[in-house]
Amino acid sequence: MPLPLYLLAVAVCAMGTSEFMLAGLVPDIASDLGVTVGTAGTLTSAFATGMVVGAPLVAALARTWPRRSSLLGFILAFAAAHAVGAGTTSFPVLVACRVVAALANAGFLAVALTTAAALVPADKKGRALALLLSGTTVATVAGVPGGSLLGTWLGWRATFWAVAVCCLPAAFGVLKAIPAGRATAAATGGPPLRVELAALKTPRLLLAMLLGALVNAATFASFTFLAPVVTDTAGLGDLWISVALVLFGAGSFAGVTVAGRLSDRRPAQVLAVAGPLLLVGWPALAMLADRPVALLTLVFVQGALSFALGSTLITRVLYEAAGAPTMAGSYATAALNVGAAAGPLVAATTLGHTTGNLGPLWASGLLVAVALLVAFPFRTVITTAAPADATR
Repeated sequence: MPLPLYLLAVAVCAMGTSEFMLAGLVPDIASDLGVTVGTAGTLTSAFATGMVVGAPLVAALARTWPRRSSLLGFILAFAAAHAVGAGTTSFPVLVACRVVAALANAGFLAVALTTAAALVPADKKGRALALLLSGTTVATVAGVPGGSLLGTWLGWRATFWAVAVCCLPAAFGVLKAIPAGRATAAATGGPPLRVELAALKTPRLLLAMLLGALVNAATFASFTFLAPVVTDTAGLGDLWISVALVLFGAGSFAGVTVAGRLSDRRPAQVLAVAGPLLLVGWPALAMLADRPVALLTLVFVQGALSFALGSTLITRVLYEAAGAPTMAGSYATAALNVGAAAGPLVAATTLGHTTGNLGPLWASGLLVAVALLVAFPFRTVITTAAPADATR
């Protein structure tokens, strides 16, 4: 894989830390800003909503911008939003900062996904995506637990400051490693924007996006509210939140790595194995959450299965959007973050019921069940290898 891909993954890691870090900070933010835990959890949805709206919008604008300048500008805007968020005492301002950061993240990821696909042969998109998403999984292994520990010791604001500072090396890497050429349809002789937008009418593309969104919704539904499960249901101390996050991240890294090897040519095997296991895993986690060993083991397993299945589906989005070379990354980003926005909202509605802290885990199982029910009639369509026009 080309060196620029690894440096893009470093930047994705810095941004991924921010997207996932609220899983360990929600209780503290709620207490500090005088809102409920459920309300604080909507910060994740606000971020994801900004990603959904921002991905296609910013990607369309960035078609005429220099590739390196675009990526650099997005990273610096992302850092500035976190600096402002770290200093505010207003929850609405913090929500606004999360939306701005999400727009910057969406722009970066949309351009980065398109850049990654352009840096490798057409039949290696799955591996390129896996490498890029490994930045996110490294964030869950190191950045998010580190942020949780920092938040435990110095408060959640310190974590926001740390993310802002960590963006600077990523910006330097982009400046030094990414060519200054233009990532535009005009520069590459690609189709006009209206043709790329017309790809959204393709049933195969819409199906892949829907399934990717549902699986990611299940992931975020539980991940966002994992901290109360660890401390209240399992009866573990606050530091064990970081341990659970590390295990989820380690599983995610393992899952996306394995799927990256298989998703280009053997998506059927990944979906056939990971889908049913993921469906069983969420209810099992809910029923065994009061047993620390079982809880921590299943957190690792669910992280692996979630990212193996999710990354494979997002790879299918890139293949099905091969006719939209500058917008494909934004479609994949939108699919991921529709799920990331919807998941916590669905999970939050379960917190006031008899299921209590375990409600989000049951909600995740339901979302995966819906995904599998939708996928089953179209399983041969979803698992078809890369379309011929994408691999020529």
